Formats: sequence, structure tokens, C-alpha cells
Amino acid sequence: MAGGEDGPGQQLELDEDEAAYCRRWGAQHAGARELAALYSPGKRFQEWCSVILCFSLIAYNMVHLLLLARWEHTPLVMLGVVAGALIADFLSGLVHWGADTWGSVELPIVGKAFIRPFREHHIDPTAITRHDFIETNGDNCLVTLLPLLNMAYKFRTQSPEALEQLYPWECFIFCLVIFVTFTNQIHKWSHTYFGLPRWVILLQDWHVILPRKHHRIHHVSPHETYFCITTGWLNYPLEKMSFWRRLEDIIQGLTGEKPRADDMKWAQKIK
Repeated sequence: MAGGEDGPGQQLELDEDEAAYCRRWGAQHAGARELAALYSPGKRFQEWCSVILCFSLIAYNMVHLLLLARWEHTPLVMLGVVAGALIADFLSGLVHWGADTWGSVELPIVGKAFIRPFREHHIDPTAITRHDFIETNGDNCLVTLLPLLNMAYKFRTQSPEALEQLYPWECFIFCLVIFVTFTNQIHKWSHTYFGLPRWVILLQDWHVILPRKHHRIHHVSPHETYFCITTGWLNYPLEKMSFWRRLEDIIQGLTGEKPRADDMKWAQKIK
């Protein structure tokens, strides 16, 4: 890796191989153009609604958590932050692996809405850097609405005494929700080689969130490893366990479906 990775807080300077990686396939690829064209006004509307509702609920729940905070909660809250990051990282890997490996863009409802971006990403990895905040985060915001609504309902209906007992658990859920909500934003940053804020680069360099160099391992064809994209902490241990390959072997044995068949179909489109 070029010198930008060597010291915390430095911007990346790409060598020729890395620049080629950033251009890999790209927006000019036939499959990428076709997949990008499937992004619909209806999908955009869903993303806008999800983002507005999600961040409204985050603000509401955060205010209530801060009002209930006590110093004696600190150890369990810190534990909840770490546990939330770990579980969010695993869930990001599970969803990423599932969408990369199985299913098809032609599936009703979920195909164009949720599998399409994963297919586009492998043939145009930097497309995500051209997505605005709504397109980047809309789906993750949708996923977190239910736990956020449940938390808000508790704050409206539970007694102060009950909320005091629930406080460490609710902090854990809130941290998990925050990490899940921002997973795709973190993923976007891992593909952004220029113009990142200094604090984002520091978090990447310290491996608090997914580093750019770390995520490049996943983008080596056939994209069959390092699926966790929140912090990336679990990628190495899961790889050493052959976790994803064992799951694929089980599913292929039960269903006869070949892993990443749809992904390869889009990658091979030439016109």
C-alpha cells in the first residue's frame, strides 16, 4: 500500500495497481449500467421515508437515554458499545454474504430493491462513493426502524423504575442500532480514497471502523471472504474457521444451488 496507509490520519496516495483497483470494471461496464438503471423512484421514496423516520427515532431515544444516564451505568454501557459493535459486524457479514452469494436480481420485490446494489457493487465498486446520503443509508435505516420504535414505545409507557432496570439493555440495543444504521456509510468510506474527514481516517487507521486496505481483500474475485463491513473485527477469525465456506457447502448440499452464480452472470455481461 502506498504511503498514506503508513501513518494515522494521512490521506491515501495510490500507486498504479491501486488506481487500477479503484477503476476495476467501473461505471462503463454493461452490467453496471443495467443495474444502475434499475434504481427506481419508488425505491428512492422508500429510502427517504426510512432515513427521516430512523433519525427522528434515534434523536428521540438518545434524549431519553441521556436523561436516564447515571455514572454507575458506565461499565455496562461500555460493554454494550463493544458488544453492539461485534454483533453489528457479524450481522453485516451475514447479510453481505447472503446477498452476495444467493438470490437473484430477478426475485420479486427483494431482487431489484435489495440484491441489485450488491451485484452493482462488485462490477462497479466505486459506485457507492457516488451515492448520496439517502441512497447509501436508506436500507439500513429501514432495518433499524422496528427496534427503534420498540425502544420509543418503552420510553412512552414504562415507569421510571422499570426503565432504570432496563437501562443497560436499552443502551446495548441503541449502540447495536447505531452501528447497523451506519454500516453502509462506513462501507462507503472504505471505498473513498480522497477527501475523507480526518476523524474518519483516524477511526479507519485505528480499526474502530472498517479500514480501506482491510476491505480490499473482499474485492478480489470471486468475492468469497471478508464479508463483515462494520468494523471488520470478525473477518479474520471467521476466515480462519472457514465459516462462510462451511455454510455455503451446507446450503449447496441441501439445495443444489451454486454460490455466487447470479453475481458471476452480471460480471460477465459485455453488452
